Amino acid sequence: MVMLAHQIRLEPNRREEEYFRKACGVARFSWNWGLSEWKKRYESRERVDGLKLKKDFNAIKALEFPWTYEVTKYASQQPFLHLQAAFRRFFEKKGRYPRFKRKGVHDSFYIGGDHLEVNGKKIRIPRLGWVRMREAVRFQGKVVSATVRRIADKWFVSVQVELEEAPTPCESQARVGVDLGVNRLATLSNGETFEGPKPLRKELSKLRRLSRALSRKQKGSQNRLKARVRLQRLHYRIRSIRQDSLHKLTTYLTRNFGVIAIEDLNVRGMLKNRHLSRAISDMGFHEFRRQAEYKAKLRQNHLEVVSRWFGSSKTCSECGTIQQRLELSERTFRCEECGYEADRDFNAAVNLFRTVSSTGSQACGEEGSGFSERWSETVLREAGTWA
Repeated sequence: MVMLAHQIRLEPNRREEEYFRKACGVARFSWNWGLSEWKKRYESRERVDGLKLKKDFNAIKALEFPWTYEVTKYASQQPFLHLQAAFRRFFEKKGRYPRFKRKGVHDSFYIGGDHLEVNGKKIRIPRLGWVRMREAVRFQGKVVSATVRRIADKWFVSVQVELEEAPTPCESQARVGVDLGVNRLATLSNGETFEGPKPLRKELSKLRRLSRALSRKQKGSQNRLKARVRLQRLHYRIRSIRQDSLHKLTTYLTRNFGVIAIEDLNVRGMLKNRHLSRAISDMGFHEFRRQAEYKAKLRQNHLEVVSRWFGSSKTCSECGTIQQRLELSERTFRCEECGYEADRDFNAAVNLFRTVSSTGSQACGEEGSGFSERWSETVLREAGTWA
């Protein structure tokens, strides 16, 4: 079973926007009520879970919260399941402690597939009717669920579809190593380079100007609301440009290469460098890996994630000698042993590619031949086990 989500912009009228705001308010109220009850019961040593809170809320909402019936039932029920999942991630140390939601921040509500109907460029939402979409759902299959959310002053629906047929698997036997960087988004072991759009860097002056304008507005005023929407629009534009470039890169890689090698970057640790954190965030390393992983799974590629302790930048791709010291400002790699010189990122990409030639050759059905035995022996001896 293969499931994909397609996010589409909606074109609601005034009545439909009012319904969306009500549904988001119900979902936010249900989440906050559930979180408050969860804290109270947990402190009193009671057994608590999302299903129990959902049952208790449904028992009293007819009398205490009758306005929740004005929108789809999922708006007041699904937040309890999301709350339980959030606490599960917290106890597994995969996320932070759940927090109360504020109005106007990440407004969204969920709709189950049994209450949905999609017909071309229209979607039928319960207790509202048909709403226009900018485009039709591009995937063929069963609609499982949908989430309506607001980004800036725009409304979007994310439709989750269970595909009738899996995407065509990648038939290419080619292998490639991919090195990410802040100067260039990606450098491939075959010499190709992909420049990052760097949208945050290009829009930084405008972003600062809009942020200052927002801070000067009186809280609660209409001018402050307008200034906040202008700032949100710019954030959305920056995000869209970054997402577009990453989708194009990951789609190109998974369509043309059967085996892809990337490095397991410690993005959280890299962001602690105050000199490079903005540039790293602007490239979107974590989002690149997320997209590469799910697209490789869909197309049945072999994605090799090389350990972060493997010094791809410090290792000579010609002889395997490891440089003990390599400054970040040195953009050209020079081997003191054999005299080999190459672009730093290209040298790292070739090293990642050669790890695939020995560890991922079986995934392609090829022999890992044609590479320097001296390189393999030297790297394995000096770097230890990193696969």
